[in-house]
Amino acid sequence: MSHYKVDIRDIKFVLFDYLNVGDLCKYPKFSEHDPETMKMVIDEAIKFADSEVAPLNEISDRQECHIENGQVIVPEGFVKAYKQFVENGWLGVSVKPNYGGQGFPECIGFEVMEVFCGACVAFTMYVELTTGAARMIDAFGTEEQRQNYVSRMFSGEWAGTMCLTEPGAGSDVGALKTTAFPNGDGTYRIVGTKIFISSGDHPLTENIIHPVLARIEGDPKGVKGISLFLVPKYRVNDDGSLGELNDIITTNVEHKMGIKGSATCTLNFGDNNKCIGYLIGEPQKGIVYMFQMMNEARLYVGTQAMALANTASQNSIEYAKERIQFCHVTQSSNPDAARVPIVEHPDVRRMLMFSKSMSQGLRGLLLKCAYYIDRTHVAEDPDEKDKYQSLVDFMIPVCKAYSSDQSFRVTETAIQVYGGYGFCQEYPVEQYCRDCKITSLYEGTNGIQALDLLGRKMSIKGGKLFMYYLQDLSEAINKAKASKLAALAVKLEEAQENLASLAMSFPGYMKKQDLTMLLPVLNATPFLEIMGQIMVSHVHLEMAMKAQEMLDELFAQKGASSESDQRKLIEMNDEAKYLYGKIQSAKWFINNILPHHKAFIDAFNSKDISPLEMVF
Repeated sequence: MSHYKVDIRDIKFVLFDYLNVGDLCKYPKFSEHDPETMKMVIDEAIKFADSEVAPLNEISDRQECHIENGQVIVPEGFVKAYKQFVENGWLGVSVKPNYGGQGFPECIGFEVMEVFCGACVAFTMYVELTTGAARMIDAFGTEEQRQNYVSRMFSGEWAGTMCLTEPGAGSDVGALKTTAFPNGDGTYRIVGTKIFISSGDHPLTENIIHPVLARIEGDPKGVKGISLFLVPKYRVNDDGSLGELNDIITTNVEHKMGIKGSATCTLNFGDNNKCIGYLIGEPQKGIVYMFQMMNEARLYVGTQAMALANTASQNSIEYAKERIQFCHVTQSSNPDAARVPIVEHPDVRRMLMFSKSMSQGLRGLLLKCAYYIDRTHVAEDPDEKDKYQSLVDFMIPVCKAYSSDQSFRVTETAIQVYGGYGFCQEYPVEQYCRDCKITSLYEGTNGIQALDLLGRKMSIKGGKLFMYYLQDLSEAINKAKASKLAALAVKLEEAQENLASLAMSFPGYMKKQDLTMLLPVLNATPFLEIMGQIMVSHVHLEMAMKAQEMLDELFAQKGASSESDQRKLIEMNDEAKYLYGKIQSAKWFINNILPHHKAFIDAFNSKDISPLEMVF
């Protein structure tokens, strides 16, 4: 039985009421679309996810990928579902029309991915990596590479991966040992081993295209000497047909805590010195090219996590409404009091409020980032384009790290709501929790994201990225201060001032001559968490303002002028209930999560460096 649940009203509120993504249709790039078509795509994605993808989730966890007779075996139903997925056009939602795609905005494509990730994240990984690899080759490859590979990847005929990690070079990519030896004819002989390669080998497609980071023989050490190569599982003949195997051997499929239906492989390239690769772009620019795919992949990882958090939250709310246990706390002294659903218990309501507020806030944050990507695509003014690209670059590490950390907390909280049943496989939340954990680890561990935020995004371009974000935040605060939500705006304004003051103190530590110079780096992860708390509060405030506006209009339409009439409408009318819930979620988050930033600042200001002085 599928436990898949999705809050379609919240999805459409975020996209069409809060972000107003239909406004993108006025630009030539998206002029062939309209909001109703976008909504229809999301509706159909949910139907397909529910009927074809969600039934695979439990199967994928029980059967997990493995190797038999040298071949990777995927869970039952994956091959059939993949074929249907491709035939129904889901791979090409945001793909350019010249490649046979539908050309929808990125925010619609990412929302479709949320829908499928919530249904079965292990299955969805096969398709997302393909589109990411194809976009990178399209952006930096030769015309021949585009014609021979990209169109077949976007069509789903061939799959794609991302090959960075090696046994001795995980997050430290510059330490890789995979080497490319020039063959003298423009091709290269690739030799090396890559590990933890998601979708590295599988039977879903007839060919798999590997973008591989490698160092050309004799090139400098470190990340600046790395190049990027297109390495197909099967060589491709001049006429486009498949040739012989390209000396790529799958030596292992990992047995993992979660996402067991995703084939996480160890790949040996060139054991027999017959692995041929083709340079993508210019030599020694591999990291630059790969970063395009990694930025998209990091937003996708945040989306994976958020999707699991939202379906876990939805499941726990439904369970809490049905599970009868204990009487209400106000009747605890009455032995004859009726037992009530656990949703009536204050501590359970607190957990549900955390889960709902956090998961919906993360959805708003991630879709806002995807929407800003779309704004970079349609902006005609260079300054406007620079603004939105700067905001995207600044938000990406937070979208990946804060979303994955907090989504894990949400799935963990869902288990707690279920009690002992949540620990059992009879219910889905323990799998959601296990599947979610990987999101804080791959595509750059969250510690790496924190260092990226602190060490690069805060300082590059003279701090312009950070200033753009503060301007964006200020606009929301100033608008909210003139609304019914002024009290929340004041709290967010205080947090903004605290954040700016903290950030201004960081450069001074670089001048220190003792271990305190490392204090900002020591606290990079808590700093990212502060940014997450503020960014999600920011989004919640903006969403609550829109919800309040719509709720006031609904009250007027229904003639609900008194508080009692308004309360009755909220209890009886689904739309009023939803909008009221958005406002309450914002209040809870800003009143209960945002204040945590003060504790971190107090801790930072204590200048405690005991972890650096500790003898382990």
